[in-house]
Amino acid sequence: MSGLLIFGCGKMGGAFLNGALKNGQSPDGIRVVEPNAEIRASLKNMNVIAAETPEPFSDFCPDAVFVAVKPFLIENIINDVKAFTDKGAVLLSIVAGRPVAWFEEKLGKTAAIVRAMPNTPAAVGRGITGIFANKAVSDEQKNYVKSLLNACGDMLELKNEDLMDAVTAVSGSGPAYVFYLTEALAQAAEATGLNRADAERLARATVVGAAELMRQSPETPETLRKNVTTPNGTTAAALAVLTDENSGFAPLMTKAVKAAEKRSKELATA
Repeated sequence: MSGLLIFGCGKMGGAFLNGALKNGQSPDGIRVVEPNAEIRASLKNMNVIAAETPEPFSDFCPDAVFVAVKPFLIENIINDVKAFTDKGAVLLSIVAGRPVAWFEEKLGKTAAIVRAMPNTPAAVGRGITGIFANKAVSDEQKNYVKSLLNACGDMLELKNEDLMDAVTAVSGSGPAYVFYLTEALAQAAEATGLNRADAERLARATVVGAAELMRQSPETPETLRKNVTTPNGTTAAALAVLTDENSGFAPLMTKAVKAAEKRSKELATA
């Protein structure tokens, strides 16, 4: 399988395109529908053919159609997408709030559909994507989709689509939690008397370094935390605050994730 059509080449669409190229996908087998002229120009420099609308690609027969547009735009292009799924292309959608059943209603029950929830670290090959495939997706199609997504990082296949809301809340929105943690750590550093530049440098390097250590280590996050916590030391003093059963980090994070999950469910029924 080699033909790929992409609707929307913004941040996530661009990350997916880069992953596809890294995975060995030939630019000759890629077409992109992108209304932004500046993005189209950058794609031309990558030897990728792009157009403002899908009309120039009416004779193109892709193996997969990747849809990375905003939810409010999907209705505008769904018939264009159908023209390609009717030819046998598998749909890979990252459109928020649109479950497989919605696409089956628009494209037909026999359409091969994979719903995916990536996250922004995919742009640097460190993302993780949760996917759910309907029964119409063949093993060959699923393997092709997985090969494309694995080039953007890790991948988790779900057997129950209802869990996609949880994936959205944890990994889809999760990078923002980490960025905010970094902001908060920098603000706390400033409160101790450090200047802003030094505070941000320390916070950013600490979060990035800890993440890389966790990525490379076979130890659990809990073990890594305990390894750095000396009894009655400075880290222990800080963790006594962060691990408070009522006001600590864990109950606050649980509350935040549940709020994101709830909102994801609401978007699916909007």
